[in-house]
Amino acid sequence: MPTAAARTALIEPFYVMEVVKEAAELASAGQSVIHLSIGEPDFTAPEPVRRAAIASIERGATQYTGALGLDALRERIAGWYSTRFACDVDPSRIVVTAGASGALLLACAALLEHDAELLMPDPSYPCNRHFATAFGGRARLVPCGPQQRYQLTAATVEAHWNEKTGGVLVASPSNPTGTSIEPDVLAALVEAVLGRDGFVISDEIYQGLSYDAAPSTALQVTDQAIVINSFSKYFAMTGWRLGWMVAPPRLVPTLEKLAQNLYICPSTVSQHAALACFSDEAMATYEDRRAEFKRRRDFLVPALRELGFIVPVEPDGAFYVYADVNRFASDSFEFVRNLLRSTGVCLVPGRDFGVAAPERHVRISYATSLDRLQEAVERMRNYLPR
Repeated sequence: MPTAAARTALIEPFYVMEVVKEAAELASAGQSVIHLSIGEPDFTAPEPVRRAAIASIERGATQYTGALGLDALRERIAGWYSTRFACDVDPSRIVVTAGASGALLLACAALLEHDAELLMPDPSYPCNRHFATAFGGRARLVPCGPQQRYQLTAATVEAHWNEKTGGVLVASPSNPTGTSIEPDVLAALVEAVLGRDGFVISDEIYQGLSYDAAPSTALQVTDQAIVINSFSKYFAMTGWRLGWMVAPPRLVPTLEKLAQNLYICPSTVSQHAALACFSDEAMATYEDRRAEFKRRRDFLVPALRELGFIVPVEPDGAFYVYADVNRFASDSFEFVRNLLRSTGVCLVPGRDFGVAAPERHVRISYATSLDRLQEAVERMRNYLPR
């Protein structure tokens, strides 16, 4: 009988799926469940994008593209950086990928030597550390508390860098915290990493969903960063599985051959559809939705604090709140399950996101309608101790 490779034992399942599974069972039994758990916009691709997909199918534009993606889409993404961020990015540096996950896998495959360490903040999105493990590297989680916005800084990088460290992976805005790295902090961090001949991977998939300041990119700091983005979150194309990477020119040939071997090319139909994301009509829709996400955040964060959740850092992007529930329970996993069973409100326990006090924390998503958020708050108000 075949046996799995030993490294797969280091890859953990999503604990949140146990909660989601129980939520599904409760819903099947007739209980009303409100999901504040899902990291997926409740909006879907706007009409211009859907029309572009249908048109590509009808004209038969469904065959393989080059591994780096459609030239037209690479040029459109380069234009996005020029108009939105005043960054001059040559389209040849853009690698269109099978989702941001595909981009992160390519980056780890290209950059991580065997047993090399990749520094990332704790808490952080769990798949990021597993991507490193899948290619023989090792994620090293660095505890990052609210005093540093749950983000790596130059000081933490310097304190944890060693002879095995290859580079860092940061996310801004972050899943699960919804916090961004401030520009001066990012500049100092980049300087610290590049000064040690390391690499910087910047996960910017929630970049368009920034609420308190203009969205930013690591490319405004350095053209040596490997920047990851996605059509899933701001562009609301989750199931279309399309993302991109901006890489230094010297890495592009390596990334191209890896993409050729790993998945040939991204979805052709998704690429043709994504061309319409940058139309004036679609952009107006995206900006309206960003305003709606901000409205939800501005309701939910004060409401959670009033209920007794501790939210020490105002989330400024994505659609998540990372909250301390130690006032209510000593184990956030049990807290989440009891809350679900008693109220039908489904949250995510902290244990998926790292080892720095996960039992104290939950992630709360506001990727659902305002009226559902209001109903969830009322249910929790009637359940939680005063």
